[in-house]
Amino acid sequence: MSAQHDEFSVESVYAELLGRAPENKMEPRLAPLFRAMEILGEPNKAFPIIHITGTNGKTSTARMIEAGLMAHDLRTGRYTSPHLTKVTERISIDGAPVSDGTFVRIWDEIRPYLDIVDAELTAAGETRLTYFEALTILAFAIFADEPVDVAVMEVGLGGITDATNVGDGQVAVITPISLDHTELLGDTTGLIAQEKAGIIKEGAFVISAAQPTDAAQVILDAAREKHADFRFEGVEFGVESRTVAVGGQQLDLQGLAGRYPGILLPLHGAHQAQNAAVALAALEAFLGGGERELNHELVQEGFGAVTSPGRLEVMRTSPTIVVDAAHNPAGIAASAAALQESFAFSKLVVVLGVLAEKDAQEILNSLKEAYGDEAQELCLTQSNSPRAIPAAELAELAVDLGWNEEDVHIAEKLDDAIEWAVERAEANNDLAGGVLITGSITVVGEARILLGRPGEKAGA
Repeated sequence: MSAQHDEFSVESVYAELLGRAPENKMEPRLAPLFRAMEILGEPNKAFPIIHITGTNGKTSTARMIEAGLMAHDLRTGRYTSPHLTKVTERISIDGAPVSDGTFVRIWDEIRPYLDIVDAELTAAGETRLTYFEALTILAFAIFADEPVDVAVMEVGLGGITDATNVGDGQVAVITPISLDHTELLGDTTGLIAQEKAGIIKEGAFVISAAQPTDAAQVILDAAREKHADFRFEGVEFGVESRTVAVGGQQLDLQGLAGRYPGILLPLHGAHQAQNAAVALAALEAFLGGGERELNHELVQEGFGAVTSPGRLEVMRTSPTIVVDAAHNPAGIAASAAALQESFAFSKLVVVLGVLAEKDAQEILNSLKEAYGDEAQELCLTQSNSPRAIPAAELAELAVDLGWNEEDVHIAEKLDDAIEWAVERAEANNDLAGGVLITGSITVVGEARILLGRPGEKAGA
């Protein structure tokens, strides 16, 4: 297949996937997934799984675990969502998006089997396989076909009835839980934790970030019920110390089985240090049952190779333009702390776009609390997503929350928003001004394309 034909074919598969129930309409069910696995020969049992849930930090943690596994010469599959620029980013082999040819070939192979499941669902009066369910089945099929030594799989939403839960995680990883998707998961961190603790399987090994008290209790109870080992950040492992370093930070980490001082992590912020501690504990749990210290050089090699596109990623300098995919209040606050620690901006112009199912008011509040006078000028925009809140609506909200009307700009098109923000950052010949583009993964994905970073190189 020519590259051009591959590209077209990936687009046509993507169009087919988009024709299904959309990603934000997840079905709380697993039966169709088990049915698909059954008729495909159980690809969900073809490799061990490290399963990741939580509210924030899932994708960065998944990428850190993947890099650590690769440093130990294991062939990895990684399933994350959503993608920034191209659907193949969601299914990675050895750290790179699956090749277009493999993506299309495996889809063609499994499509007749998905048709069987769709027909059965339709006959029963149920929704046929959704976009996310179909993509998850495709990921399992690709990982089994490769085959991978281990798959790192991030839940789409929640845990207990998430499509990825058709796989049994040998290690269950839970990143920090906060309020998000409350209309689907519950309006307390304890209720949300009940959904997320659903990934804990009999005899698994649970690695959890530090959690709100109600969430921690739920996780603890679920682990005991499933006879699972459990380790919590701040009790058995964690970040001992961290110092800002060029391009990231240097960490001293306490693992489950040993200390790992002087680990260089090329990502910014305390939240990424926390993700690193969780990832390290997950690696120790998977590779040595939590009882064997890992080789320090391999740990350093893994963490040193980590990238996390769209997470406080510098796209340009003069002025510095940073994109960050934070899309809930806790994520905005964590990113703000990291940005203020790692960049010395004289002023910051924020470009913000938010999707309809998110709490735009609390996101704006979080921005205001975190940046204060540093980010007086705000440009409200919207991505091409049909779920984007109109920029004018966001602007009204911002003014109601205390921004000065003259400091609030509306630009419905993202390229216009970026142009305005750059002009404001450079006003009065200020060479230390910065631009932050945030609020939604769709806005960040489009910004990366506009700014000339259309995604990572696809795997061969």
